[in-house]
Amino acid sequence: MTRENRIKQIRNIGIIAHIDAGKTTLTERVLFYTGKTHKMGEVHDGQATMDWMPEEQERGITITSAVTTCYWLGKEIHIIDTPGHVDFTIEVERSLRVLDGAVGVFCAVGGVEPQSETVWHQADKYKVPKIAFINKMDRLGADFPGAVEQMKEQLGVYPLILTLPVGSEDSFQGVFDLIKEKMVVWDEATQGVEFKESPIPEEYRQEVSKARENLLEALSGVDDAIMEKYLDEETISDQELHEAVRRACIGLQCIPVYCGSALKNKGVQLLLDGIIRYLPSPLDVPPVKGINPVTDTVEKRLSQDNAPLAALAFKVQMDQGRRMTYVRVYSGKLRAGDEVWNPGKRLKEKAARILQMHANKRERIKEAGAGNIVAVMGLKHTSTGDTLCDQKHPILLEPIETYQPVISVAVEPKTIGHQEKIDSALNKLSEEDPTFKVKFNEETGQTIISGMGELHLEILVHRLLREFNAFVTVGKPQVVYRETIQKSVTIEERFDREIGGGRQTATVVIQVSPRERGHTNRVVSKLEPECLPEGYEALILETLRQRLESGVLKGFPIIDVEVVLKNAVFEEGLSTDVSFRAAASIGLQRACEQADPVLLEPIMSLEVLVPESFMGDVIGNLNSRHGRVEQIEPRGPIQVIKAIAPLSRMFGYSTKLRSISQGRGTFTMVFSHYDPVS
Repeated sequence: MTRENRIKQIRNIGIIAHIDAGKTTLTERVLFYTGKTHKMGEVHDGQATMDWMPEEQERGITITSAVTTCYWLGKEIHIIDTPGHVDFTIEVERSLRVLDGAVGVFCAVGGVEPQSETVWHQADKYKVPKIAFINKMDRLGADFPGAVEQMKEQLGVYPLILTLPVGSEDSFQGVFDLIKEKMVVWDEATQGVEFKESPIPEEYRQEVSKARENLLEALSGVDDAIMEKYLDEETISDQELHEAVRRACIGLQCIPVYCGSALKNKGVQLLLDGIIRYLPSPLDVPPVKGINPVTDTVEKRLSQDNAPLAALAFKVQMDQGRRMTYVRVYSGKLRAGDEVWNPGKRLKEKAARILQMHANKRERIKEAGAGNIVAVMGLKHTSTGDTLCDQKHPILLEPIETYQPVISVAVEPKTIGHQEKIDSALNKLSEEDPTFKVKFNEETGQTIISGMGELHLEILVHRLLREFNAFVTVGKPQVVYRETIQKSVTIEERFDREIGGGRQTATVVIQVSPRERGHTNRVVSKLEPECLPEGYEALILETLRQRLESGVLKGFPIIDVEVVLKNAVFEEGLSTDVSFRAAASIGLQRACEQADPVLLEPIMSLEVLVPESFMGDVIGNLNSRHGRVEQIEPRGPIQVIKAIAPLSRMFGYSTKLRSISQGRGTFTMVFSHYDPVS
């Protein structure tokens, strides 16, 4: 097989969805039907192959993204099964950053749920082509047209319906394949391995003909070749339709839509065919771009084995105390024993071993070529988002965006002798997870850990005990606040002191101004050229950025502020690094103190699903938590309440909701924005 042909056979895909939409169940079926596993593991039994962590098996949810490789119709599929819970959204973010395609799984009952929307837009950000699978067609309340309509309204997608359900709920039997114009029914006795294609029954023929007509009409709207034949009423072959759907999918013009029931083993093989037919190989997506750190110019790397190495480390995992780094190879080859260059940290690393992963099982391989996703042992300093490349052809790929924590707890060792062990364990966990932060509070002597939610921190504390045998006492959750300013202020700060037996002076002029909420910080210089000797301007700007990490009210990070260095005065023999750092730090603090500083708290967006009879109690409880109901909409027998509320008032909400709805209410909560503390 030629190098190019090998890459053409690869599909790098992710399974993305809201929690409990059936991602892991679908992945288990994919592994079973492709022959990767010989037994289907069920999530509810704690036996799912991809949910290998004890915490995942206990809770029946995915916490960490797991990688595996399987084969279908001669194609090599690398799959990343991602979490659906908002607390672990970084796992989705860093997976989508390195994938070429994605399968969005939607519950036929719940439709587009909050986290479905979040992960879908994460995929949009990276321009990842997608296929949709409407799952759980066997569930009470399943509504295929309703789910597709929600996708159109809430995600703004252009759906191409390729399969229609035969019945729904208890009567769900199989699907109609609209391209082949066949009815497909799965044999339950063989766990869905065998299925039968048959002509469309007479009573369904009109419905299927209309749906196929709608498909052709939709395709002609995005593909000129199909439009010409459609308008001329010429016969369009199945192959021509497949090629048109592929072009439209890879071109981000439409979303092919399948339906089925992963749990009941129906519809999965047709979805696998769609993954192979319509999602791109590494050759079908634009070449990866990066900055050459030597020339500071933008360069491309083609997906070729004989090109210079360019790879991105997208995940670090501690494996029995050793670092295992997951890497996507974009170009060139990575060989076991190779020395590679980390341009971001300006150091060499050795790829001691290369592993092909199947969840937590592994197989040693000698090399990984362009398009491959592998795990590498031996990279001691490489972190999430770091580039690995050939030192003679350096390139710095775009890093992976991370999220700021919104909740903190204090942890203390149960015995004095455990502090060192806990510090070491926490550092290892923070290397794995960029959204997990560890800080030592000098005033209280406590270690503060921060994360994305209560479940996130609960899982990490559990791992401290299980993996590192580190026993801790956990304090009450605390909200991670932010600070900002409300007006513009300009300050001139002159630092002039005796330090170490010599006089040190420096003068800076700093302007601070508020920015729109959510626009992050901006630190810029407007100094005249030649104003300062080389190196001082960068040093001052770096000091200003660091000073924004600790606010003037309560010491929380300052956000949504523009800081402009307007002037600086250098005095020969008196001005030093130390004096300029001090002047910048003190000046910025004084400016923020005078700019009407205000404390901000995280506001969460909630979606509560509850039967109508409990709606009054649920809304009353939300009001008591300073929540604001923004919308109520019926979804079958269930009412969907959309609201926003301060995170500080939402601790323990899941227990309260279960109590007031007799266990029938569910909710999801995602970070929305920061607002001044009321």
